[in-house]
Amino acid sequence: MLHRRALLIAAVAGLPTWALLGCGFELRKAPNFAFDTLFLAVAPASPMGQELRRNLASNPNLIVLIDAKQLDRAQVILDFQQEAREKQIVAYNSAGQVREYQLRLRFKFRLRTPNGNELISSTEIVQQRDISFNESAALSKEAEEQLLYRDMQSDIVQQTLRRLAAVQSLK
Repeated sequence: MLHRRALLIAAVAGLPTWALLGCGFELRKAPNFAFDTLFLAVAPASPMGQELRRNLASNPNLIVLIDAKQLDRAQVILDFQQEAREKQIVAYNSAGQVREYQLRLRFKFRLRTPNGNELISSTEIVQQRDISFNESAALSKEAEEQLLYRDMQSDIVQQTLRRLAAVQSLK
């Protein structure tokens, strides 16, 4: 009786694990790219470019080139076409003062081979967040704004990596 109860408890406790294995759940891994070398055409001062370069360089199967002299070694070229931060007023209070802003981060890029074959045509990724504003807490709202921009930037970098990993061949 005791042995049967222990077996039943063990089976019930292991059920969620088996359910996750059966559904195909798997932890996120480093993406596999269809290319081995990538030239990153981005301004050195670009925060998004720096984060994207760090994420790409962390992949052991990919060599990221940033020096224009090494362009001939690259299998693909990632062109940054636009990176823009926008801040728009969304709402005013009854006194006519700003009550809420909408922050946007736009990123436009394309992926091509050195001979001009476009693998990913010009693509724009936009993230937006709303932020309330209070004049008496302007300094903390500025810090919150920078935090939201960093969060949007990280999200865009992850989306870009997934799109790069979706490229199946270099033709």
